[in-house]
Amino acid sequence: MDLRHSGQPGWDEAAWDAFVQNHPHGHILQMSGWGRLKRAFGWQDVRLALVANGMIRAGVQLLLRRLPRAPFLPALAAYAPKGPLVDWQDEGQVRALLQALRRFCLRRGVLLFRLEPDVPEDPDLPGRLRRLGLRPARRSVQPRTTVWVDLQADEETLLARMHPKWRYNVRLAARKGVIVREGDAEDLEVFTALMAVTGQRQGFGIHEPAYYRLFWEQFAPTGHAVLLLAEHAGRPLAGLLIGQAAGRAWYLYGASGNEGRELMPNHRLQWEAMRWAKARGCRIYDLWGVPDEVAHDPDAAIPEPATGLWGVWRFKRGFGGRVVRYLGAWDGLTI
Repeated sequence: MDLRHSGQPGWDEAAWDAFVQNHPHGHILQMSGWGRLKRAFGWQDVRLALVANGMIRAGVQLLLRRLPRAPFLPALAAYAPKGPLVDWQDEGQVRALLQALRRFCLRRGVLLFRLEPDVPEDPDLPGRLRRLGLRPARRSVQPRTTVWVDLQADEETLLARMHPKWRYNVRLAARKGVIVREGDAEDLEVFTALMAVTGQRQGFGIHEPAYYRLFWEQFAPTGHAVLLLAEHAGRPLAGLLIGQAAGRAWYLYGASGNEGRELMPNHRLQWEAMRWAKARGCRIYDLWGVPDEVAHDPDAAIPEPATGLWGVWRFKRGFGGRVVRYLGAWDGLTI
């Protein structure tokens, strides 16, 4: 197989995105639009593909940045968010991609690379990765534990799988007059204002408004993302940015104001996000990030105060999904 990469003459970005869209482990963070988004905020982005008979067989999108502890050295680190995309049961293909990745990184001055495949835990895979020269990273970049809602049932079944209180709140919001609509570019200002309120209330950092706008611009026009807004009597209460690719959708960014919370707009938003994803053929709705502890005990007691991911777990656990733990991040050296 031949190695090709973005930036070369003849590289086809549309073919790469089609490969991601059709791969069993395809993820929006491996699409070229994600690379362009991160490029605007200080990263270099590159896509590598192993090609045979004109078809991409395996590949990875890398984000490159200078190592923070080597400011005077031409040393870079590379990170593959939710990648690589490879047949993990085909050790020969995995080995070929890693060899190509190491050669490319050496030429670019990359000393360390971190892979974070979108693969659930597999008892056999860590041993194979160690044999290929990789080691578990000290911590993952993306949340390692999440909740998947299976969208393949009909809507009544999806509602029936929810905790009764969550199902009640979804319907309560509708009875109280909360409506959910798709937002456009002009609504991004409303969403980012809600994000600022959320960050202040919850005490976590948020991106600058330009980040959310560029995400929407990269993915919404092609149907790979949507902005959903919950409103009551014309007043915005909450919003979501959802991404979708390769048969799955992800709850990536959520925001809510301080008013109207008793109307349960967030429950209604999540339900409409599931309906939006289901209508586009998605099989899974990923609620994106819960405490690692619940991977081993979904009934674990929620500490008080419910800080960090415990607060979102209290909300996400009622939507009828199952807890999934990913393989996590793995590091490799090029020398």
